Amino acid sequence: MENKSKKEIMFNRMKNKKKEVKLVRRIVLVIALFIILVGAIGGYIGYNYVKGALSPMDPDSTEKVTVEIPIGSGIDSISSTLEKNGIIKDARIFKYYVKFNNQSDFQAGTYDLSKDMTLDEIIESLKTGKIYREPLFSLTIPEGLTLEQIGEVIEKKTGNSSKEFFELVTSDEFVERMMAKYPALLTEEIKGENVRYALEGYLYPSTYPFFEEKPTNEEIAEMLLAQTDRTMAPYYELLQAEEKSVHWLLTFASLLEEEATAQTDRQKISSVFYNRLEIDMPLQTDPTVLYALGSHKERVLYEDLEYENPYNTYTNKGLPPGPIANAGKSSIEAALDPEDTEYFYFLADKEGKNYFSVTYEEHLQKIDEHLK
Repeated sequence: MENKSKKEIMFNRMKNKKKEVKLVRRIVLVIALFIILVGAIGGYIGYNYVKGALSPMDPDSTEKVTVEIPIGSGIDSISSTLEKNGIIKDARIFKYYVKFNNQSDFQAGTYDLSKDMTLDEIIESLKTGKIYREPLFSLTIPEGLTLEQIGEVIEKKTGNSSKEFFELVTSDEFVERMMAKYPALLTEEIKGENVRYALEGYLYPSTYPFFEEKPTNEEIAEMLLAQTDRTMAPYYELLQAEEKSVHWLLTFASLLEEEATAQTDRQKISSVFYNRLEIDMPLQTDPTVLYALGSHKERVLYEDLEYENPYNTYTNKGLPPGPIANAGKSSIEAALDPEDTEYFYFLADKEGKNYFSVTYEEHLQKIDEHLK
């Protein structure tokens, strides 16, 4: 009987263990199914959320929302601004969408966007700088102007004091702030010993829209600087590879801007300067003499050519210490991509047509033919 009771006890124990194992298996199975179910539900919810965030905020909406994208805004701040204004559902998803599609170069400005726009439409608007709202006025800064001349243009259009504008853009405090904001554009070279004005040649010539009646001089100056930074951005890597600087490029381009009388001549004039620099020959370009003199004369006299000043390329070899005016894109590109010529001389006749020569004798002959 005792042995039988022991067997029964062992049998019962085994039976209970089997039940426990079955129960544990069932519990594990239920938990696993629950986790899978929760994961599937979570994945489904997440998928629908992302899908919704990639879709227009309201496909049936025709309402326009005015959105301001400040100068210097990055993708983080742009995404947050769009979400706050109800143009997109989720800033993080918009940011990832932009990065996954390798989109960049968004333009600052004031946009009238609508909630029925797709992400691609929003991106295209921000990239092209397409402004839906009509500006109150536009300000055109022509090529080939100095800081003082730019101030005069601004005064005529806005009524802002040209003197105060000039004082602002030549002040150490403003220059330092802009250097911190645009480090790739504004390097220590602009503060070189013989540089007349740090920001000379750095205010880009273009037409700028304004949506307020009275922009400040600082807002205008920074808008022009920001455009220069955007214009120069594609060249930063190339300049680094060629061991040249932005300051070198804008200085070179400013000479082309002042000398060229036709679009097609810029690359030829650029080749003349390259050829002269290669043999350590003075550039001898009259606009640098006028800049050195600080005056706007119709003709440069022989006595002017001997004026002692770091900017005078008759008395100094190489490029001047800095730009002598603001240069447009065609001059910038010509400075980077000159024609392959053997010219060392050129002159412009009274109609502005340029003539190029290889030797000084040819040059003198063309002076007799076209200038006397």
